[in-house]
Amino acid sequence: MTETLPAPLPAPLAGRSVDDAEFRRALAVHAAGVVVITAQTDGIPVGLTATSFSSVSLDPPLVSFYVNQESSTWPLLRAADHFAVNVLAADQAELAARFASKDVDRFAPPTRWSPGPLGAPLLRDVTAHLLCLPYDQVEVGDHTLVVGLVAEADVRGPGHPLLYHRGRFGRFIAHP
Repeated sequence: MTETLPAPLPAPLAGRSVDDAEFRRALAVHAAGVVVITAQTDGIPVGLTATSFSSVSLDPPLVSFYVNQESSTWPLLRAADHFAVNVLAADQAELAARFASKDVDRFAPPTRWSPGPLGAPLLRDVTAHLLCLPYDQVEVGDHTLVVGLVAEADVRGPGHPLLYHRGRFGRFIAHP
């Protein structure tokens, strides 16, 4: 695990911190793509919804996402030897909400999935699957930054992405 120290703040910002509610309002205006991260640990499928997914590097091919350290799914996901990133399509808001819910069997019907070539659950009807090997983890605030080395990518279709904006799921509409 890489350890980094926070950079000192410029003098005018030292000792200041934004109000939690204002911070949430500011972040809500940023639209984010939606993925479901899945894995299998000791034969048990696990998964969670993430809106913090990002590409990191082309050489080597790396992607990342953040997970709350208090997540009940995180210990099982962290123990997996690989994970899948399922890039959700615009019509999969219910699936995203299901994997963001607590105390529900996320893999029970109506969720449609099958085991991938290495065992991680692959969700059906998504726009892409990325199979990843754990590459690095860094604790950042109350979250863990997870970096994965992409071992396999499979684009399933040219569909539109599911987005998350202002606390709601939505669709992308391109400018003419």
